Amino acid sequence: MNVTTNSASGKEFAALCRQAWDVLAPARAAYLAHVSPHYDEVLHEVAQRAEHAGSLGKTDIAALVVWKRLSAQTRWVSTLMSLPDAQVRAVTERASSAVRDTALTRGEAARQGRGIIAELPGFRTGDALASAVLTAAAPARMAVYDRRVQHALDALGLLLTATPGRYGRYLQLLDGLLQHGGRHAANWTARDIDTALYWTGRPAPAPSH
Repeated sequence: MNVTTNSASGKEFAALCRQAWDVLAPARAAYLAHVSPHYDEVLHEVAQRAEHAGSLGKTDIAALVVWKRLSAQTRWVSTLMSLPDAQVRAVTERASSAVRDTALTRGEAARQGRGIIAELPGFRTGDALASAVLTAAAPARMAVYDRRVQHALDALGLLLTATPGRYGRYLQLLDGLLQHGGRHAANWTARDIDTALYWTGRPAPAPSH
């Protein structure tokens, strides 16, 4: 059974969230045990620069492309690199302001930030790189989305469709998980949940012979 945060059955959603924590808590522990503590240094360095500058430039985006292990051999990369850095920063500054706006719910801030960054080449479809940029802009509020996260949500019965506005709904869903996590969710951030989902959604290891 798939249930969304907009489902008429809030009790069913809460129950699914509580069940999900039985998977997320050990997955987060496994992620910390198996992934190098240095792996996210690129994200942290970009986040520090974004906090200081109030925006992200082309160099920052390029670093996140590498961090997300995305292909740079695509037309949008050439188009983005052809833009003045000041133009890129003007867009990411507005997106950063949106996701940092604590007067907005996390989901609404994510929706607004995602809509703004869609003005740039490479950010009009898909949420993997866009979510990385928005997370670098507001690491305490936002979270990264990718295929592994989607696989994990599907396995947990937490519906997240690919219709427009997915990133905002994703952050709304993470808020629901935090709300219904009880003691498991203590001191967790949305970013902690996305790493647990990432680990949960990884491909099954090949059987040993």
